[in-house]
Amino acid sequence: MAKIVGGLTTSHIPAVGNAIARELFDDPYWKPFFDAYPKAREWLGENKPDVAIVVYNDHGLNFFLNAQPTFAIGAAPEYRNEDEGWGIPTIDPFPGHPELSWHIINSVVAEEFDLVTCQEMSVDHGFVVPLQLFWPEGRPVKTVPVCINTVQHPVPSPSRCYKLGQAIGRAVRSFPEDLNVVVLGTGGLSHQLDGERAGFINKEFDLMCMEKIVSEPEELAKYSIHDLVRLAGAQGTELIMWLCMRGALGDNVTKVHENYHIPISNTGAGMMVLEA
Repeated sequence: MAKIVGGLTTSHIPAVGNAIARELFDDPYWKPFFDAYPKAREWLGENKPDVAIVVYNDHGLNFFLNAQPTFAIGAAPEYRNEDEGWGIPTIDPFPGHPELSWHIINSVVAEEFDLVTCQEMSVDHGFVVPLQLFWPEGRPVKTVPVCINTVQHPVPSPSRCYKLGQAIGRAVRSFPEDLNVVVLGTGGLSHQLDGERAGFINKEFDLMCMEKIVSEPEELAKYSIHDLVRLAGAQGTELIMWLCMRGALGDNVTKVHENYHIPISNTGAGMMVLEA
């Protein structure tokens, strides 16, 4: 049977993709950010996941305002990275795991979650940057993209996303093949890119989220989307991807490693390794 070995969180801002492409790992601005990831890679080397479920939000590459699903899951043999206008070099496609994808889709729909199923899917920096950060040497894992709308309101509630993660976790654990699976919750933390509060960061709220997501995720799931906008900025709603990841891990997790660094492109950048 498949098992979930743990969860990872990371920001996915496009500036990180540019920094990776330009190899700015020792640049004074970027070094405190990049220095957090070797320990996460060590943990991945020890646990050897076969598949990464990547919970992210699309930024207009695969979905746009004319068709914005609340939840979408990829079921393709590969996922293409395409130019999204940030100047980030495009890279080769990422391999999928269609059998696991379809198993998750069938299981989650049976639990009354309505999904868009994507048998072709382009992936932007929200998906690509985390995989580059955790696996800089290539593609040792297959992938299952789980896309959650944070772009166009109404946005699904933190509670709904946490419950989706729980349903995904049950689906993975019922998959008959022996697989080690890791779940990535990407995005965030607090940030606002536009309007009167552009540049807003709430470090105190971010650190509280990083504490409670370990042992009290249900408390974070009680927030409304409007609460998150107020406390974490208009784009701080990306916390719902972290909650989806956390729901998949089950009741008890151990925090292996964490890092928090600001400013990174006006974003409170949190990274965590949680062992299931």
